[in-house]
Amino acid sequence: MQLFALEGNRQMLDGGAMFGHAPKALWSRWVTADQHNRIPMACRCLLWITEDGQKILFETGIGNFFPPAMKARYGVIEDNHCLVDNLAGLGLVPDDIDFVILSHLHFDHAGGLLSGWQSDQPPRLLFSRARYITGKQHFDHALAPHLRDQASFLPELNRLLVASGRLLLVDEQAASPIDGLRFHFSQGHTPGMLLSEIDTAAGPLLFAADLIPGAAWMHLPITMGYDRCAERLVDEKAVLLQGLLARGGRLFFTHDDQLACARVACDDRQRFYAQAAPLM
Repeated sequence: MQLFALEGNRQMLDGGAMFGHAPKALWSRWVTADQHNRIPMACRCLLWITEDGQKILFETGIGNFFPPAMKARYGVIEDNHCLVDNLAGLGLVPDDIDFVILSHLHFDHAGGLLSGWQSDQPPRLLFSRARYITGKQHFDHALAPHLRDQASFLPELNRLLVASGRLLLVDEQAASPIDGLRFHFSQGHTPGMLLSEIDTAAGPLLFAADLIPGAAWMHLPITMGYDRCAERLVDEKAVLLQGLLARGGRLFFTHDDQLACARVACDDRQRFYAQAAPLM
């Protein structure tokens, strides 16, 4: 087994939106905002190469599909497709990937499925040999999102996924198609978000997606303004963190600017916190 943290394109997002009801006096202890009140955000992906050589990619980051005006609006920094370039650094191309597992279809987690922006060409779907896995409930929501979150989805991406013939939708009754992988489902951030847990020699590793986007969000009351149901998310987070703590588990962070992986720890006041840990 091999595990790699792969950086996708980074972005700058409003700090207030990322920390929900928490005041800046609190969240500024953890991250520094720029003059526009934006904070740096990773869009990090996880590559798992199994013992039998399967290549499984967890999310694809935001990519570089946005036209220039939208790229500026959402604070996307690089012009190249960073995930593709970082795969190349491992001697891989997108067509080497066997599975792409998508926790959810918000553009900062799934936009990297698309080719880079070209003024005279529509985007095409990358990873042309992979099966794309996401939750059935979530995909149904992505097809008809609520007005509050519809701007987070890409209708053209949904159509391309269906047209590929390689989209696999899973629910809580479905067995994982991959040995050593189990799924959890979460409702607090977006309906039916898929959380993946890998069984490793160092204990369970949870791809935390937007349930816990970074170390600061391990504090149970801290949620994002983007969360659909913050109270439910807090409850879900508590259950998963308690379970991981009991099993010596770790978290993989998609959005933390500095930290990719952390072991779950708890202080004498029963507050969870991150202990930096290696992937392997």
